[in-house]
Amino acid sequence: MLKLLRRIRQKLLYEGSLKKYMLYAVGEIFLLVIGILIALQINNWNEAKKARKIELYILKEIH
Repeated sequence: MLKLLRRIRQKLLYEGSLKKYMLYAVGEIFLLVIGILIALQINNWNEAKKARKIELYILKEIH
């Protein structure tokens, strides 16, 4: 995947097509941001799951 993206970037730079290159760069940044947001969401989900497990344990011990 990285080879493909690198090849596209080099091709656009070689052709001198600044508009296409900028569109490509914005698209790549967008994909990066989406990936980071997905990773944060998964992390938050895991943390909430852990907290719920601890909460249930404490409630059982109190009971």
